Amino acid sequence: MFAPNYRITPGITKALMAIEADRQAVGELPLDVEVLASLRETARLVSTHYSTQIEGNRLTQAQVQEVVRGDAAGFPGRERDEIEVRHYYAALAEVERLGRERGEIRELDVRRIHGLVMNGKGVATAYRDGQNVIRDSSSRRIVYMPPEARDVRKLMGELVGWVKAEMKRQELPAPMIAALAHYQFATIHPYYDGNGRTARLLTTLILHRSGYGLKGVYSLDEYYARNLGGYYAALTVGPSHNYYLGREEADVTGFVNYFCTGMAEAFAAVRRQAVKAAERGARDRAGELRALDARERRLLMLFRKQGSATALEMAKFLGLSHRTMLGYCRRWVGEGFLEMADASRKRRAYRLGEGYRGLVE
Repeated sequence: MFAPNYRITPGITKALMAIEADRQAVGELPLDVEVLASLRETARLVSTHYSTQIEGNRLTQAQVQEVVRGDAAGFPGRERDEIEVRHYYAALAEVERLGRERGEIRELDVRRIHGLVMNGKGVATAYRDGQNVIRDSSSRRIVYMPPEARDVRKLMGELVGWVKAEMKRQELPAPMIAALAHYQFATIHPYYDGNGRTARLLTTLILHRSGYGLKGVYSLDEYYARNLGGYYAALTVGPSHNYYLGREEADVTGFVNYFCTGMAEAFAAVRRQAVKAAERGARDRAGELRALDARERRLLMLFRKQGSATALEMAKFLGLSHRTMLGYCRRWVGEGFLEMADASRKRRAYRLGEGYRGLVE
């Protein structure tokens, strides 16, 4: 059974106290639509950029934004990077959706997240059926040899079971559950590829389900990327590079400290933004925004700019085909999210429904 080996150090305690203080403060401070929409979209783009960059993606943050929004005509020689970014962004949206649900995190959820990361489809992927190794990119020496394939299913079952039990008990702080789950997933390395991205998404899911979503406006991936040496050093513990020769029982206090410190920094940054919004007299719209899906929330930014939009303009803004957008328009008009602003066939335009205009006014 998974039984992580760690100690609660003064550094970890300090970080946990800071996280709780900022979490409480942000929960009580108003974040208006402009701040929420901007921070959420920025957090998703930053997470997508840095989490894929850690794995070698060569697109800049500006290029990632173009790819995600469908503005890019394509970057020659970067086709694989573009696909990787689209897949990760889709996986992040699914994690955000799962984070709003109640109940236990299932192993199937984790496997579906990996499916989105690798294939862009929410279909559960099978664990690796052979051995893989992690090598130093320059020297090519083996830096880590994960457990054998025959042990992966059992280890993953134990990990998810441990997460469920700890989240139900609520004795261990949620940031520590997330940190330990991240470490163990990376240690098991259940897939040939996509392990790091999936580990970071699992972390996000645990935090959102535990009430640490912070309105979806922070990203830990930038902290990892900017402190990449510390990230890998914190993951690389134990007397041997072989899982069976000490890695499975290694003291992971260093990684917990690294993780909680980064989370405290991210929460402090959001608190600063919330304080600025409160000083402007912002009205908190978090509850109303949570009822909207990711595409609806993004469209608020478009309607804030121009009041009304055609299906073609919305399709371009969201990176969808015109035909797909027409289907969304019919549905949203029926639900009251949109209404006709101009019904003429030549320039059929839409605006927000009456019950939603207050979100952009």
